Amino acid sequence: MIKHQRIYPFVAIVGQDKMKLALILNVINPTLSGVLIRGEKGTAKSTAVRALADILPEIEVVADCPFQLPPGGDAEVCEVCSMPMCRNGGGDQSQRVVKRNVRVVELPVGSTEDRIVGTLDLERALKEGEKHIEPGILAAAHQGIMYIDEVNLLEDHLVDVLLDSAAMGVNTVEREGISFTHPARFTLVGTMNPEEGELRPQLLDRFGLCVQIEGIRDIDARVAVMERRTAFDENPEAFCRQWQEVSAELVRQMTKAADLFPSVHVERSRLRDIAALCLEVGVDGHRGDIIVLKTAKTLAAYLGRTEVTQEDIELAAELALPHRVRRQPLQEIGLDMQSIKAKRA
Repeated sequence: MIKHQRIYPFVAIVGQDKMKLALILNVINPTLSGVLIRGEKGTAKSTAVRALADILPEIEVVADCPFQLPPGGDAEVCEVCSMPMCRNGGGDQSQRVVKRNVRVVELPVGSTEDRIVGTLDLERALKEGEKHIEPGILAAAHQGIMYIDEVNLLEDHLVDVLLDSAAMGVNTVEREGISFTHPARFTLVGTMNPEEGELRPQLLDRFGLCVQIEGIRDIDARVAVMERRTAFDENPEAFCRQWQEVSAELVRQMTKAADLFPSVHVERSRLRDIAALCLEVGVDGHRGDIIVLKTAKTLAAYLGRTEVTQEDIELAAELALPHRVRRQPLQEIGLDMQSIKAKRA
């Protein structure tokens, strides 16, 4: 019997509060278009992603569905699915529903575009008039988390494909004028070490949120990291039980926030504040304004409020604008809200 491998608890991660908050906000509101985590190795980036997925509520999917569809999913997808029970929408899907954990789908090194988006059997389409698709990684990521380590080393056109799907919630496979679309709604998380190269500004802008993390400098906090990790390695079961209630409370808070989000209201004066801030720090285009607004609303919902405050906007700006601010060559990515507030005072 294979033993279930324990995941280090998300709530037990020491420090890195902005990274954890950015991940939580993206789960509450997937339209934030993902998060880019920039920082050195060994700062709990991948640990945080897997740990967050581990505590999320189970989801319902059709058993063995290669597109990870929920009950009553897209009929067009079922028409081209290779599963005999799903052909032409056949089979009683209500009898084949299973619950499973949210998955973290990692992009393998060296992945091609066909491997990511999937492929169409063109010969079958031309000869028999039937669409048949071999699902790709984006199909596997539906209703889950897509994790791309060292995203800055990925070819630009592949990053474009991933960001397009994350923004639109669908994936389109097209070949010789024949196309097929299936749902691909996932939380996109990219990590990178800036020392190994940067993403183009156009791609940076497509990530909703961006956080810069580094090793903890406080001695007591570093001691806590060692103590907790040692305790987990020695007895994972006992360590996870110790954090079980805190994890459950976080999940309840996130669930309530997702339900509350549609009721969150933003005064028009706050919208003017967001626009003025984006202009002040030198943000091109309008995507930054929109993401700050969405982030501020999600923050308000996460904190149990239906009204966006100035504090929500300032924190949202720290998460949504650093990678969008116009910079001089070799200038580090960052946004100093304290300096901005001091200038305004």
